[in-house]
Amino acid sequence: MQERRMPDGMGMRKFGSGVRVKPASVWHMLVQMAANARSEWRGLLAALIGMIVISLLEFLIPQLTKYTIDHIIVEQLYGQLMLIGAGILTAAALLGVMRFISASFMAAVGQKVLFKLRNDLYRHLQRLDVAYYDRNRTGDLMSRVTNDVSMLQQLISSGMLQLFTDSFTFVAIAAYMLWVDWRLTLLLLATFPVMFFITRLFGRSIRSAFRKVQQSVADVSDHLQITLTGIRMIKSFTAEGYESERFTERTQRNREANVRAARLRAAYEPIIDFIIYVGLAIVVVFGAWLTMREELTVGTLVAFIAYLRLLQNPVRRFSRILNTVQQAAAAYERIEEVMRTTPGIEDTPDAVELPTVKGHIRFRDVTFSYGSDGAVLNGFDLELAAGEVTALVGSSGAGKTTIAHLIIRFYDVDSGSVTIDGYDLRNITQQSLRSSIGIVSQDVILFNGTIAENIRYGNQNASEEEIRAAAEAANAAAFIEGFANGYDTEIGERGIKLSGGQKQRLSIARALLSDPRIIILDEATASLDTESEQLIQEALQTLLQGRTCLVIAHRLSTIQRADRIYVLEDGRIVEQGTHWALLERRGRYRELYELQFPVTT
Repeated sequence: MQERRMPDGMGMRKFGSGVRVKPASVWHMLVQMAANARSEWRGLLAALIGMIVISLLEFLIPQLTKYTIDHIIVEQLYGQLMLIGAGILTAAALLGVMRFISASFMAAVGQKVLFKLRNDLYRHLQRLDVAYYDRNRTGDLMSRVTNDVSMLQQLISSGMLQLFTDSFTFVAIAAYMLWVDWRLTLLLLATFPVMFFITRLFGRSIRSAFRKVQQSVADVSDHLQITLTGIRMIKSFTAEGYESERFTERTQRNREANVRAARLRAAYEPIIDFIIYVGLAIVVVFGAWLTMREELTVGTLVAFIAYLRLLQNPVRRFSRILNTVQQAAAAYERIEEVMRTTPGIEDTPDAVELPTVKGHIRFRDVTFSYGSDGAVLNGFDLELAAGEVTALVGSSGAGKTTIAHLIIRFYDVDSGSVTIDGYDLRNITQQSLRSSIGIVSQDVILFNGTIAENIRYGNQNASEEEIRAAAEAANAAAFIEGFANGYDTEIGERGIKLSGGQKQRLSIARALLSDPRIIILDEATASLDTESEQLIQEALQTLLQGRTCLVIAHRLSTIQRADRIYVLEDGRIVEQGTHWALLERRGRYRELYELQFPVTT
């Protein structure tokens, strides 16, 4: 089959993939969240109607007060007092009902938006390439999916509805106040640019402070993730005190960041309150002067003061929730940073599905490096014959695992090509490639669940009979059936309740269930005892039948039956041949063999 190659440059790996995200403004955050809520327009419409009704009711109550002072008291209309009281109570009751309705609909819409955002964020993380995870800490990414999204939840549940309601009320009340007395209103509104400037000034500082808070939370999460999963190692080295000190350092940074943010807020709120009282003083003094000149009625002045409270409420409430808003903005920046990161490895628009493979793998003039480090492979050539077992041996750092990663396409080559049956890996879909490859490694990854669930991970549609058959072929059925709950036995986090050999046999059963045409064994028996290794070797014989296999091994006893062995040093092949041929050559392979099996004289 003719090899299918990509145009020059299309295979470049992007270790620095993604875009530099500019700090998101609060307005940008709100606009983006509103855009994400467009599909929930019915709930938004119901909430909006509730906001309009709330604004009208808040406008109505001061009017009732004004009418009482200017007409009922002056004209002594006793018969209307009960009507006024009933009107105020009715308006107050309706306010409560409408606020409940608006808050309920807004909460439902907000939770759906956050539900979608968190799921989209997780799906995007699944799309990102392995190099991205090489650069970023697991705890930090966990914090973005959990803590940062929760910060947005706090904003929606506590402040967003009130912000929208207050904004609508502000426009309506300001228009009415201008109509009643434009001079008094303009004097009052003159204080708002000052409040806006101070809010922007403090807002930047507070957001910067909360970015440090979010980062410190991520540091704490990362430390927790690492130490709790490695608790046995910590205890074995009696390092509990050391890790406690390191955790204290991280929580100390979190405390200091929170204190700084709290101090900024504590300084901001009194300044805003003072400016609000300046506005109240203007209304009281100038309004009283106009009333004494009989240019305003007493009722109008009282209503004006009531409207002043409604006009200033958005600013007052915004100052109260500024920390939530800025914390949400800082969290949104961190979420957006992930969402706008492009995967370094993606399927090209014309990528094809890999057909059923024979398993002929070829490296041709491959150069590869991890980022700015020196080249691991340089002008590298390698061929794995279909249906044969090929082994790679060599010193640590020779490039053996890198070769496996390039076959799986965890990374793309810098230059050259890797092909399977003539198909350049960059021209086929990642899903079809990886579904054709099974991996059994020394570091077995098992999930907290049952034995059956972990085996079924190789094929989500597998039946109970197929799971049992895979376990039988992997020499795992005996120990599984020895458990009281059999295949329904919970194995704990990372399979902690199983031995190393048992975990390895489960990984082989999982690989068997996926029925791959290509198998990669990466130090699969390196840390096992002799009995477990023998059982694994028997299971591997079943797994490898009729499949192309790449074996990476330090223990040379595991590869003596390989069809071809390649010896690597510094990313180059220095020897190749069968086990016995390489021993007779008395080269590097013979040196490695004698280190493991010294000849006694």
